[in-house]
Amino acid sequence: MQKRKLGNSGLEVSALGFGCMGLNFLEGKGLDKKDAVSLLHSAVDRGITFFDTAEAYGPFTNEELVGEGLQPYRKDVVIATKFGCRDGSPVIGLDSRPETIRAVTEASLKRLKTDYIDLLYQHRVDPNVPIEDVAGTVKDLIQEGKVKYFGLSEASAKTIRKAHAVQPVSALQSEYSLFWREPEDEIIPLLEELEIGFVPFSPLGKGFLTGVINKKLEDADRRNVIPRFTEENIKANLVLVDALSEIAQQKNITTGQLALAWLLAQKPWIVPIPGTTKLHRLEENIASTEVILTEDELAKIDKTVKGITLVGDRYPEFLEKQIDR
Repeated sequence: MQKRKLGNSGLEVSALGFGCMGLNFLEGKGLDKKDAVSLLHSAVDRGITFFDTAEAYGPFTNEELVGEGLQPYRKDVVIATKFGCRDGSPVIGLDSRPETIRAVTEASLKRLKTDYIDLLYQHRVDPNVPIEDVAGTVKDLIQEGKVKYFGLSEASAKTIRKAHAVQPVSALQSEYSLFWREPEDEIIPLLEELEIGFVPFSPLGKGFLTGVINKKLEDADRRNVIPRFTEENIKANLVLVDALSEIAQQKNITTGQLALAWLLAQKPWIVPIPGTTKLHRLEENIASTEVILTEDELAKIDKTVKGITLVGDRYPEFLEKQIDR
């Protein structure tokens, strides 16, 4: 597995990370602990060193799972987790008060079975707490050796600048894919300017870009709350998958591999974190790091996607309100 550096912070990780949320928190059907731990071990064995979790995934149970699964490899992997949701639940609200950050960090350390967190993100920007106070608290945790690097998630350019002035931001985690390209307008140029790494979550459009979603989701699927995943919008947006599938077939790769290879080709400091519960999907994702897209192919993909209008919001209204603008 190739390695990439997230900005100029010195944080080096595998070119592709692993988003752990879906192991027991997404799509209404997680894995049992034995199978989840086995998949984490398989990811490490295949070269992945970067794993993403959060107290909000469960809440709490995902960190416990990741802690158990990665404990044998702790010195060889980078674990990212997050604070910022009240009582570990974004549904309840946000809470990034300094005392909460400290309490959440201590609890996460125990669940992760470790004495340090490699990368600690603010999960969502809390409008009631100055970002300078948030960055200052994480700075103290870094000085105490409990955290190594500071990250933000779904933060605006203004917030990133303010936080970075107090404690250098090593990475921003936000949604970015051929299904959601908004970061290209303002965020990516800023990250390049400040030399901050970018960790796209949902790099496969929450599974849509794999091409396996072509009808109404099962009732238990958590994506049902997302406007882009209504039955009507799924049908309308399949034009994107069909177009990308034609390009992928010409290279003898899957549509999902094309989507990941496209992300990797955008900047050398971009590290996507696709998640999966299936070993064959994990291997498929990893193989995308070997796919080389030519300039002509990248231009064709860009032209194709820009010619398609996607429908449906990416979040339900209550989560949209939590996005920093």
